[in-house]
Amino acid sequence: MKQHKNVLIQNSFQKAEEALKTAEINLENNLLDGAQNRIYYSIFYAVMALGYYNKFITSKHSQLLGWFNKKFIKDDKVFEPELFQIYQNAYKNRMESDYEFTARPNREKLVKSLNKAVYFVEIIKNYIKE
Repeated sequence: MKQHKNVLIQNSFQKAEEALKTAEINLENNLLDGAQNRIYYSIFYAVMALGYYNKFITSKHSQLLGWFNKKFIKDDKVFEPELFQIYQNAYKNRMESDYEFTARPNREKLVKSLNKAVYFVEIIKNYIKE
């Protein structure tokens, strides 16, 4: 069972890394909606890995977001609140980009968001390695 858990964690981080690379490629090609989507999913996959690590499994985005905030920010105080803000903003921005056709992502903000997503994924990876 532990081996299965490790495979799930490894695959989640692989998906997170691929999402980061795809976001970068999308930005280079001015595909801003796609970049926004991949930025969010890189974070989502990293938190999925964290969920597998802690035996918390869900595919519901809002449930995973709430669990991360409650367990790692509020209750256990493992991570700084800034990490939740990065996650929450990426979720909100992805929802706007995917479902609200009046708003277009801003390239400069996306570059900053991508850097924050890279930071986020690394923090989660390092936590699981410890």
